Amino acid sequence: MTKLRISAIPDSRPVKLTIELPAEIHRDLLLYVELVSGTVGEPTDAVTDAARLVPLMVGRFMETDRAFQKQRHSRVARTKSAGSGPGNAP
Repeated sequence: MTKLRISAIPDSRPVKLTIELPAEIHRDLLLYVELVSGTVGEPTDAVTDAARLVPLMVGRFMETDRAFQKQRHSRVARTKSAGSGPGNAP
C-alpha cells in the first residue's frame, strides 16, 4: 500500500469547556474585551465577546510559553519516532 503524506485527519471540532473564574479575573476579562473592541463604557455583549476572546488568550499563552513548547516538541518527536520504526509499517 502507498504511504500517504497525510495519515489521519485531525479532529478539529471545537470542545466546549465550562469554567469558573474568580470575580476579579472576570472583571478584568470584561475590561479586556472592552479595550480590545474599543467600546469602553459603552453597552456591549461582553459575555459573548469574552467567550470568543478566551480561546485566543489561552492559545497565545501556550504559544509563548517556552517550557511548554519544549515539552510539546519533545513529545511530538517521541511519538513520531515510535510510530515510524521497523515493524510498525502496515
